[in-house]
Amino acid sequence: MTFREGGQFEGGRVRKTSGARGGGVAVGGGAGLLIILFLVAQLTGIDLSGVLGGGGGGQSQDLGTVEECTAQQANTDAECRLSATLQSLDAFWEAEAPKIGLSGFQIPDAEAFASSTRTGCGNATSAVGPFYCPPDQGIYLDLGFFDVMRDQFGASGNLAEMYVVAHEYGHHIQNLTGYFDRADRSGTGADSDSVRLELQADCLAGMWANHAASIPDPDTGVIFLEPISASELRDALGAAEAVGDDRIQESSGGSINPDSWTHGSSEQRQKWFTIGYEQGNFAACDTFEASSL
Repeated sequence: MTFREGGQFEGGRVRKTSGARGGGVAVGGGAGLLIILFLVAQLTGIDLSGVLGGGGGGQSQDLGTVEECTAQQANTDAECRLSATLQSLDAFWEAEAPKIGLSGFQIPDAEAFASSTRTGCGNATSAVGPFYCPPDQGIYLDLGFFDVMRDQFGASGNLAEMYVVAHEYGHHIQNLTGYFDRADRSGTGADSDSVRLELQADCLAGMWANHAASIPDPDTGVIFLEPISASELRDALGAAEAVGDDRIQESSGGSINPDSWTHGSSEQRQKWFTIGYEQGNFAACDTFEASSL
């Protein structure tokens, strides 16, 4: 998607950190190593900080926050785009909150980290990919993930990146609305609560995309984004396909095993993003009431 000309996004929305590295295997060993470790972490939930080189035990260096930037910068710079996307999501979900029974809406914290970071959920490295931490209500991601998504899976484009951010923001909405507390997040399988949570977050990302071209910046009054084009929508669906459990299992050289799924198949992830995008309402995204995923 393209941020509309005249947009101006305030700084301070995203903090930046860089984790220290110790001995061990460095990510600099190549994107192939990173993607393998990322796949293992996504499928198992294992903290691979030791494998990646001591990221879990070191202190994170505070690099300040993402500075104020323009729409033109957001369209070309990933760091600025992350901040601008979050501000669009903030505006959308703040407006939606009363409609879905939320009062006193709290926007999630956001951190762009390099190598490793410390969170309310424990230590994390780039290997785990973008994630949301319920205890500290924070979204965490290493912007290098988008390079991996593009180079290893062929998922590229601004909306592909925005889909990832909107998906993690969807987890924040689930946390506020109680879905995290009601779900059994310990299980795996094609029909598990874990999969239903992930597919619902995909649907909530699609719901935001449905409204993205009509959301005004509360500070400037400028609409955040231009309407989504057909090619941009394909980018988002390509990203949803890239992070399907079956696609990940194939890419890691294994066989497809639905019993181990935690996020849903590529087809399911595309399906639920599309449901959110086409219907644009919270009720349509209730994967826990769906008889079929």
